[in-house]
Amino acid sequence: MEKVMEKALEALGLSDTNSGGFAGAWTGSGKLQTVVSPIHGEALASVTNVTPQEFDAILAKCHQAFASWKLVPAPKRGEVVKAIGDELRRNKQALAGLVSLEMGKTLREGLGEVQEMIDICDFAVGLSRQLYGLTMPSERRMHRLQEQWHPLGVVGIITAFNFPVAVWSWNTAIALVCGDTVLWKPSSKTPLTAIACTKIAEKVLRDFGFDPAICSLAIGRGSDIGDLINTDPRVALLSYTGSVPGGRHVGKLVQERFGRHILELGGNGAVIVSDKADLDIAVRSIYFGAIGTSGQRCTTTRRVIVHESVLGTFRERLLELYRKTPIGDPRDGKNLMGPLVDPAAVATMLAAIESVKAEGGKILFGGEKLPNPGGCYITPCIAEVSGNLSIVKEETFAPVLYLMSYRTIEEAIALQNGVTQGLSSAIITNDQREGELFLSVAGSDCGIANVNTGTSGAEIGGAFGGEKETGGGRESGSDAWKAYMRRQTSAINFSGTVELAQGITLEM
Repeated sequence: MEKVMEKALEALGLSDTNSGGFAGAWTGSGKLQTVVSPIHGEALASVTNVTPQEFDAILAKCHQAFASWKLVPAPKRGEVVKAIGDELRRNKQALAGLVSLEMGKTLREGLGEVQEMIDICDFAVGLSRQLYGLTMPSERRMHRLQEQWHPLGVVGIITAFNFPVAVWSWNTAIALVCGDTVLWKPSSKTPLTAIACTKIAEKVLRDFGFDPAICSLAIGRGSDIGDLINTDPRVALLSYTGSVPGGRHVGKLVQERFGRHILELGGNGAVIVSDKADLDIAVRSIYFGAIGTSGQRCTTTRRVIVHESVLGTFRERLLELYRKTPIGDPRDGKNLMGPLVDPAAVATMLAAIESVKAEGGKILFGGEKLPNPGGCYITPCIAEVSGNLSIVKEETFAPVLYLMSYRTIEEAIALQNGVTQGLSSAIITNDQREGELFLSVAGSDCGIANVNTGTSGAEIGGAFGGEKETGGGRESGSDAWKAYMRRQTSAINFSGTVELAQGITLEM
């Protein structure tokens, strides 16, 4: 299996030591970073981070590339994005293998993540012919009002480790058809996948004869590089995916320079299980939502709010699945759960479990470290709690699931909404009125609200994002493209005279 992975690295243009900066040419003379796989704790390759001076040069070239890229007709830009999607199709297996190797998610999830990249490219190709403006009636005679959308500039993309390639693609595919250039700063935990994706984009851009700095890359720690992106006025839009504290920091710096930002921050997903629920659907949806990506999704199911009349039955059925969860090398198709991203994530999970106990919660299952290489494997945990304890209100980025009960649907919705995060939520019920209440203004306060399906597995056709401390940003489908463009309203006078709005006259 290791030889297969070595071939995958080679197929994606990676070597033992890789430059971490790109803007038409590869560069990087900063700190040498060794990338270690959480699967077995062994080194994969090394990356030379960029220096602040190299970052400035990269951004300058990316900004310069915008001047010509914005003039390319949007459908032509769509052809480039289509070709990037085709290259992703050709490299799907190798890239999915690298995702699994570098961050630890199962190979089947890695394949799904690359498919998501392909899907957003397909979506963006169609979007390139649908960047619609509006025409509006004017109150003035022989006048017309119109609204149109123009390219914005450089889009800075700061991504997290858990979806090391998909989030970049959500932003990049849309930004490119909108006429923007992109500068990517990936998580320091997953730089190899970023280099591989940038090489794919580089190839396509060169094949089309465009400046490859349109898709630029700067790898470095947030303390070294991140704030340079946040504070530089050449970055017109900053898309940040990460923690709530990180988002507060980013938002403040970008807002101080009156820049734009898209913040995709923490989640604390809850599923309400009604007494009128199909328990087969409930158990299966919640099980995957809780253990998928080893609990390291922002849409991970972290809270389950179950009607007291079905709590006992539901609990036992879920525990039965947890007890037989196959955990191990995520590249082995038999395993449903791999490692956490690093030993620090394991330590955070164990600390959260101790907090649950200290607050009176009961551990029903899991939370035990496994003797696998790398020290990153642990059993998923279920804890029964009495409502939203203080630890429950926090996002522990690990497979810890909190189980609580309710009596009335109003009580359940209050529990669902009783946290500071507002990303993903769901209700499992066969009662149409309950489902409609959950989706109404009196229901879930999250950006994503599902009925009879879990909190994970968002499709690219819908805008992705959440409310409250989740940040309020939207990426991917629907009309999220508008964040990547600037709106312009125009009045056109073809009357031959001057007429002012609001009835104001020029007579002396």
